Amino acid sequence: MYDIRTREIQEAIEAADVALDHLERAKRCLSSASGWGLFDTLGGGFISGLIKHSKMSDAENEIDKAKRALEKFSKELRDVDGYSSVHINGFLTFGDLFCDGFLMDVIVQSQIGKAKHECENAINQVTSIRNDLKRML
Repeated sequence: MYDIRTREIQEAIEAADVALDHLERAKRCLSSASGWGLFDTLGGGFISGLIKHSKMSDAENEIDKAKRALEKFSKELRDVDGYSSVHINGFLTFGDLFCDGFLMDVIVQSQIGKAKHECENAINQVTSIRNDLKRML
C-alpha cells in the first residue's frame, strides 16, 4: 500500500511539473507580448503590432497546453489522499483582440496584464501543492 501511495504522489508531482512548464512558458510569452504591446501603443507601427499578436498567439497556445496539463494534474491529484482536485478560479480567460488603434492597444495591454497575473497565480498555487506533495514523500 505504501508503494501505491508513493507512486500516486510521484505521478501528481510529475503532472504538476508539466503544468508548471507550460505556465512558465505562457508567462514568458505574455511578458514578451506586453513589451511589444507597449511599444505598439507608443506608436511602434504595423510590424510591432504583428509581433505583439504573434506573441499573444504563442501565449494562447501555451495557455491551452497549460489548461490541459492542469486537468491532468487535477486528475492525478484526486488519486492522492487529502486532495480532491485543483481549483484555479477563472484560470486564464485570455481572448484575442485583433483591432488596431490607441484605445484598442490599451485594452489589449490590460488583457495581457490580466492574463499574466492569472498565470502567476496559477504558478503559485500549483507550486504550493507540488511542495506539499514533495513533503508527503
